Amino acid sequence: MTRHRLAGSARSVRGFTMTELLVVVAILGIIMAVSAPAIWTYFRAAAMRAGAEELITALNSARELAIRSNTTVCVTNDNVRLRYRLGNCNTGTIWTGPGTDALGWISLANNLTVNSNPPNLCYNYLGAGVPIPANCFSAAIFTVTNPAGGQTMTVQVATTGRARIQ
Repeated sequence: MTRHRLAGSARSVRGFTMTELLVVVAILGIIMAVSAPAIWTYFRAAAMRAGAEELITALNSARELAIRSNTTVCVTNDNVRLRYRLGNCNTGTIWTGPGTDALGWISLANNLTVNSNPPNLCYNYLGAGVPIPANCFSAAIFTVTNPAGGQTMTVQVATTGRARIQ
């Protein structure tokens, strides 16, 4: 900071010179340019983690629905989103409720897609995975994918019905 004395005045003027301000702005610009890729990577990883946790919430909701309704709930997948069917995977009643669209589909936020292997996961009235009726499987591996960058995260569901991020 520099002081300038005005001619014929007892007052001094305080402030920064233009050079000092330009140096500070240049340093801030360099710091932002260097840290931008790290921040972008963090946001992508956080979005993937949030999508996987959202999937676990949807799977736990299906498990809870099976227990609450005392029936088998099948979680079907069309390689993008999920849907619950009560009874069986092929002809069971499509469940609609909070978080679903009019046709019962559940989509993940941020345009994340979900794919499962096998395509149908069933929970019984106790909340455990069950391979009955036909086309049902008691355990599955779900893959959450970010179409923007192709990053993936895996969620595994055990035969006990417990879902966890791999």
